Amino acid sequence: MTSLRKPKKNLSFDALRKALSDHFDNLADPRTADNSQYTVHDTLMSAFACMYFQDPSLLAFQARLEKKHQRSNMQSIFRVRKTPKDSQLRDLIDRISAATLAPCFKDIHERLRRSKYFEDYAVFPETLMCVIDGTTYHSSKLVNCKHCLHKTSKSGETTYSHGILQGAIMHPDKKQLFPVMPVAISNEDGSKKQDCETNAAKRFIQQLRKDYPRQKFILGGDGLMSHQPMIETVMDNNMHYLFVAKPGDHKYLYEWIETFDTLAETSFYSDKDRRHVICWQNDVPLKDGDDAVRVNFVEYQQFNEDAKMTFRHAWVTDIPLTQDNAVVVARAGRCRWKIENECFNSLKNQGYELTHNYGHGKANLSLNMYLLTLLAFTFHQVFELTDGMYQACRLASGAKTRMWEDLRALMRRFLVEDWQQLMDMLINENDYETTAIKRV
Repeated sequence: MTSLRKPKKNLSFDALRKALSDHFDNLADPRTADNSQYTVHDTLMSAFACMYFQDPSLLAFQARLEKKHQRSNMQSIFRVRKTPKDSQLRDLIDRISAATLAPCFKDIHERLRRSKYFEDYAVFPETLMCVIDGTTYHSSKLVNCKHCLHKTSKSGETTYSHGILQGAIMHPDKKQLFPVMPVAISNEDGSKKQDCETNAAKRFIQQLRKDYPRQKFILGGDGLMSHQPMIETVMDNNMHYLFVAKPGDHKYLYEWIETFDTLAETSFYSDKDRRHVICWQNDVPLKDGDDAVRVNFVEYQQFNEDAKMTFRHAWVTDIPLTQDNAVVVARAGRCRWKIENECFNSLKNQGYELTHNYGHGKANLSLNMYLLTLLAFTFHQVFELTDGMYQACRLASGAKTRMWEDLRALMRRFLVEDWQQLMDMLINENDYETTAIKRV
């Protein structure tokens, strides 16, 4: 096999897959003993494999291999002993509580921390940036359940949906980001009031602090988050905040800012003679009233070579701003777009098919399919950061979507011993030792 930089042992595919297997093996089976032909492990791992290879038809192709050769790549790569049929897979996953998958995300983060990768993700010493945002992963005018959000148009047509409040650890200088366990935006049994992104964000903050009690966080978010109740929730949970502040949402705050003759400022030039200006003012009221929280205001402005302003953005934060840290804070604020472009856009438009209808279910199927997709995405982010063979696959195929097309084609044609061999076949397409594989 080709020799490339190997990931640290605890971050290799085998190590992460084994940790996932161990967790799945220890989950309680919600079925009766006489209705357990397929194990919880094999069912969840089979679904995860589909998300990992971004292929809803993966199990059907592997079943053909198994019928012809008495084994398949599901066994060699994912250690699935018996692959369930689609209906059985959906039925069991629908019964499994989504909360039982939360430790899988924490385990990956702990491995990254122990391997020192999170040291490079610290925006300030020992402080990680976690950006939150909401999105929809299921929408239908017909399919619905008691947990669905619903919206009725003026014409009387009702749309049902499931939303998610997602957080991810990121850094302005890093392409890869690492999702944390999200919170569902969904209606609870017996509740007359619909759930919303704001309430889900408050639950997320409390969950994040509970899951990572000793970790220092800066919580990033859009303009929906930069209001006093949310800021107080962040502060009550001993975190920093860095939330977008738009003039239309904070007229009183901007009136205060305009009363100052000048703001503290720093600037620098970058390529194409662009000038970047960061200005700030500490200790200003977020809103009118004696009970208003005091915030620190920071604004970023970008000017082109003709001195015309081309970009302007502002945030509020509890971090005291100085000449030494203002640029760092503004860059951290600007990286909020990553959760939309690098996370949600990738999940919806870069092969993961987040909004594909894998089945809605009666209880947890839709949410669990989202979580398994998110876990697969997280695996890939880890390998993009740490695994030389995975990075070589990207270079060999060009676009990420092309790489997965190539890997899926190999999965369908060949029986391999492990994930590394499959990657090696892609990297060394023209000179691979064909005796090391079994052709179908």
